[in-house]
Amino acid sequence: MREFYSLLVPVLFSLCLLGCANRSPSGGNGRDALLLKYRAAADHMRRAEFDAAKPLLDDAVTTLGGLTAGDVSARKARGYFQSESRKNFRGEPYERVMAFFYRGILYWMDGEPDNARACFRSAQIEDSDAEAGKYKADFAILDYLDGLVTAKLGGGSTDFLTRARSNARLGPMPDYDPAANILVFFEMGRGPTKYSSGEYGEQLRFRTGTSRSTAVVLTGAGLSVRVGPSDDLSFQATTRGGRQMDHVLANKAVFKGATDGFGDAAIVSGAILAGTAGRRTAADEVGAGLLIAGLVSKMISAAATPSADTRAWDNLPNLIGFSAFRLPEGSHQLKADFVDASGAVTLSRTISIQVEPGTRDTVLFLSDRP
Repeated sequence: MREFYSLLVPVLFSLCLLGCANRSPSGGNGRDALLLKYRAAADHMRRAEFDAAKPLLDDAVTTLGGLTAGDVSARKARGYFQSESRKNFRGEPYERVMAFFYRGILYWMDGEPDNARACFRSAQIEDSDAEAGKYKADFAILDYLDGLVTAKLGGGSTDFLTRARSNARLGPMPDYDPAANILVFFEMGRGPTKYSSGEYGEQLRFRTGTSRSTAVVLTGAGLSVRVGPSDDLSFQATTRGGRQMDHVLANKAVFKGATDGFGDAAIVSGAILAGTAGRRTAADEVGAGLLIAGLVSKMISAAATPSADTRAWDNLPNLIGFSAFRLPEGSHQLKADFVDASGAVTLSRTISIQVEPGTRDTVLFLSDRP
């Protein structure tokens, strides 16, 4: 059996090098750079640190707007021995949508509704990446906001409103009021999370998010308005359809299972032949060869990485909504009550606003997240 060991040692050494290379550090922060910016930007939005959120979201939308064909990490992740989680994170369609959505809000805050509209349109393009055709570009709020900006800028908005209403699942979308000068964006709850399933964790799945709050009641300055959400991120996550990467991972799982099964069969057969035959016989050599092939196949199987990438923008909300109304020039104080399905208040916020003369809108961002 000396020949068996002389062949086995270099094979094992080569496979160990493959395994070490596959698991060597390669800059986790680099792969997760966009994800970290996503998370930090959302935190800054909730603390009303909008100037801090802008550069993070600018970097994010610039990255998302770039071509991905040359992304080496994405190409490598398609290989049998590279995990999907080693590619540069970009996120699922609903995650990419939210980067543009938040940036659009900030542009409108800065008196740039045309740039805000460009962000909302880019967000719809990101949502068009979903494989399930029925659910492509179906964020009601994005079409609604696109139309509102267009109406404010003197353009036709009927088609936008019609499309928004056709996609609205959580409640009616009101008519546009181009003269509305108070714009309230709000978010509620905790968004969907990712997990993997399947024999080798090759299937990406989503747990739906939760939200105790189901609406916002705005009072003060002669107003009393109850507004429900426009879109549900859990719905968006779970109706995305398949991804191209899902097919890659499925093939990886088949490869891993096949090489593992072959390895088991070869090792058993080789052991039987090597154990029953005499030394240096043909059967003995065949048995040794099968043992080597079986061990190599098992190690190749162990090195294969079909598991789905479950990294997630995990501080997103579950529900997002919007309201617009008019207030006269001057100082006003509003109260925003987040309420549950029974009408009980889950969180209250008091907002002081200053409506300036002219056509610039006053844009508010509210969250029931701490």
